[in-house]
Parts: sequence; C-alpha cells; structure tokens
Amino acid sequence: MAQTTAPTRAVPKAPNGRHYLSQPLVTSIYTADPSAHVFAGKIYVYPSHDVPTTIADDDLGNEYAMHDYRVLSMDRIGGPVTVGPVALDVKDVPWASQQMWAPDAAYRNGTYYLYFPARDKSKDKNGLGAFRIGVATSKSPVGPFKAEPQPIAGSYSMDSAVFTDTDGKTYMYFGGIWGGQLQRWHDGRYDPNGSDTDLHQDDRPSLSGKVVRMGADMKSFVETPRDAVILDPATGKPVLGGDHDKRFFEASWMFKRGGTYYYTYSTGDTHFLNYATGTNPYGPFTYRGHFLLPVQGWTTHHSIIEWNGKWWLFYADTQLSNRNHLRNVKVTELQFAPDGSIRTIDPFVD
Repeated sequence: MAQTTAPTRAVPKAPNGRHYLSQPLVTSIYTADPSAHVFAGKIYVYPSHDVPTTIADDDLGNEYAMHDYRVLSMDRIGGPVTVGPVALDVKDVPWASQQMWAPDAAYRNGTYYLYFPARDKSKDKNGLGAFRIGVATSKSPVGPFKAEPQPIAGSYSMDSAVFTDTDGKTYMYFGGIWGGQLQRWHDGRYDPNGSDTDLHQDDRPSLSGKVVRMGADMKSFVETPRDAVILDPATGKPVLGGDHDKRFFEASWMFKRGGTYYYTYSTGDTHFLNYATGTNPYGPFTYRGHFLLPVQGWTTHHSIIEWNGKWWLFYADTQLSNRNHLRNVKVTELQFAPDGSIRTIDPFVD
C-alpha cells in the first residue's frame, strides 16, 4: 500500500555544527538520485531506492546495492509526499543482474517510460557485470513498469537523463566514471579489464558524458552517442582530466531556460554540482560554475524542474543515516541572476 509522508518540520543540526537548508521529502524509505518531472500538473520524483547493506564503501560503488524503484508524488512543493509501490524490481528485468542505479522517466502519447541503469550478466575482472541502460513502460506514472527484454541497443554506463526539446526531439544524456565504467568505453568498445576509476590522464581532455537523440519509439537511439564536451572558459578548450572541480564525473541533467541549454552534472570526488551552458542540446557547453556546494555524504546527484513559475532543485544527502549509501531526497528553490547564471546554493545554514 502506498505511504504518505509529510516533510519533517524540525531543523536538526548537522554533524558539521550547522543546520540543513532543507528537510527530507520522505523518511519511511531511503531515496537518492532524484529525477523530478511534472506530468499533468503533478510532481513525480523517480529516485534510486537505497537499501541497507554491510558492503564497505569502495571505488566501484558496490555499497550502492539498490534493487528496485519506488516513485514519489506530490501535488505541490512543500505538500504531502506519497511513496508509491514497487515500480520495477531487478528480478523482473530479463537482462539485468544487480544494482538498479539512478533512473529517469519520460511521457509520450499516453505511455510513461522509465529509464534505468543496471549491470548485465557478463563478468569483468571484478566479477561484476557491465552497466547498460534499460527502458520499461507503463500507463501510470508510478508504475508498475514492464521492462523491455534487452537493454537499449548502443547504451552503456549509467545515469540516464532524458530531455525533450521544444521542437519535440528527445535526447538522452548518460555516463559516469569510476563505478559507472565510462572510462572502459573511451575507445568505443568495452574493456572488462579496464580502469576502475578514470584514465589517469590529468593533462588531457577529461572524459565526457554522452548525449544521443532518441527514436520516436522512445526505446532506441537513432545515432551513435556523442561527447557532451565541457569547455574551460579561460582557454576555450575542453576541461582537463586533472581539474576535478570542473570535470564531468556523473549525474547529467539537461534543462532549457529561454534559449539557453543548461548541462548540469556532478564532479564526484570533489562533491560539487556544476553547470555549463550551450546553444544546442549537443553542446559544446561552456563551464559556468558550481550551483550546489558539497552536501553531507559522498555522492551528489540531482534534477531541476520549473513548477509554479519557479525553478526547483531536487538533490540528496545523508541526513537520516549519515551513511554514504543510505540517502534522502530533498528540494530547494533554484534562483538565477539577470545574466542567466545560477546562484550558488549552500546546503547548510547557520
């Protein structure tokens, strides 16, 4: 049965001695990696569903052992949040073995599409599968969703985010280094014995997240994925692999404001959310800065939507558990300066 949880109104103190800017949307389950959307005037959030585990933290992300999805819904920001039933479980995905990581969703012509990364049933040097991106469908935004029997042809890595432009064309942004295995695809083919982190080439252009246009069926790619290149404004050249405060790590999210495309992402091991802007959905995108400072916890992953005339940032931290793999989704307003820059948010207040 669905559970309804009202946001906590207390203002507890964080371990760093400050207070949290926002409170968890739900406390009955652990949630992370929130992909928020407005469907028919209602807000739906498609998060990862974190689960307790005794697996130690490592560079492969084995401690993030999520196996299913549950959708959050609300009529308004700040209102009650409903936790839906299981929308999709890894046991019902024919090609997948484990680890249902950050999902996203889309709607077209009466059908809701859930996009998700999971490991396939192959074995790499660590005995783990390769990440692929799957798709499942439903007539309801909260599911249950039925998975396609195979992952999307040509897909790999993780953190799928789907963006439909004003001309009706839809694009998927995806990829992540370290546990997300993007570094193992750097020459276009998967190396099961490749690096567990990155390419260790700090003086060369960093690995890029990927962008690809999707077919009208919303289940396929119509082209080979391209690099979503981030340019350093100081040089006009791609951000270097050694610039960990700027370079792409994971968690792509695209939105459009006016005529500007905002490509947003996480820096991973330096724990920033960054943004870069461009004039088309493929880029290149020019780095603009941080818009969220480090939260409590290792990972930082987000989404951004416009609702009720304002822009909102959905993110997650570890307030409820203080453990990296047990997170909780939050939301706060995102504000822009007159020049289109995003005002930097501190997730803590004094």
